[in-house]
Amino acid sequence: MTPVLRSAQGVTLIGGGAIARADMAEALALAPAVMAADGGADRALGFGVIPDAVVGDFDSLSDAARAAIPPDRLHPVAEQETTDFAKCLLRVRAPFVLGLGFTGPRADHLLSCLTTLVAIRTPPCLLLSETDVILAAPPRLALNLPPGTRLSLYPLGQVRGRSTGLRWPLDGLTLAPWGQVGTSNEVTGPVALDLDGPCILILPRVQLGAALTALGIEAPCGGTPSASP
Repeated sequence: MTPVLRSAQGVTLIGGGAIARADMAEALALAPAVMAADGGADRALGFGVIPDAVVGDFDSLSDAARAAIPPDRLHPVAEQETTDFAKCLLRVRAPFVLGLGFTGPRADHLLSCLTTLVAIRTPPCLLLSETDVILAAPPRLALNLPPGTRLSLYPLGQVRGRSTGLRWPLDGLTLAPWGQVGTSNEVTGPVALDLDGPCILILPRVQLGAALTALGIEAPCGGTPSASP
C-alpha cells in the first residue's frame, strides 16, 4: 500500500469521537505529524490543527473541512471493505501512531478498531481514551509498571500465554472471547508476557509512557513530517 504520510516521528491519528484538549496537546507533543480519518479532520480543525493528510471514504467529511484543507492533503479511498481507521493505518509510515477519538461513543466502531489493531501491527498504534491506553499486545512484552497497576488482556481469538509479575498468572490458561478473559489483572512486579495469539492490552491512561517504552518506541518532540502524494 502506497503511504500518503511519512514521518520520522510519531503520528497523531484523529477520529471523529470526543477528544479532550489535554489529550490532544499530549499526543501532539509526542507525535507531531497529524493524520485524520475522514470526519476526524473536522475534529482536528476544531483544535486549530490542519492535518498533514486526511484519509477515508469521505462520507462524514464536511464541506467546510474540504475547503480549509489543501487539496493535496485529501486522499479519498472509495472501497468499503475496510474502515476509515484501517485505511489510515495502511497508508502511514511512522515509528508509531497515537489514535484519538476512536474509543467512543459507538461500541461498534470501537470493536472494529480493536480488530484492526491486531490485524495491522505496523506501525504500532496505541488508542487513547480518558481512562485507558489500548494496544495490540505483541507476542512478547516486558513492562515496568508500579505494583497495583491495572493490566487487562482481552483475547480476540484463542490465546495461551505465560506471565510473570501479575497477581493472577496466565500460565496454564487458555483465553478466548467466548471463555476466560484476562481483564482487571494487577501488577505485582516487573511484567513479562508471552502470548501465542491475538490479544488486546489495556493499561491506565497514565501509563502511556511505559507502554511506549515497552514497545521500544522513542517519542521526541518537534520535527517536521514528510507527506507523499
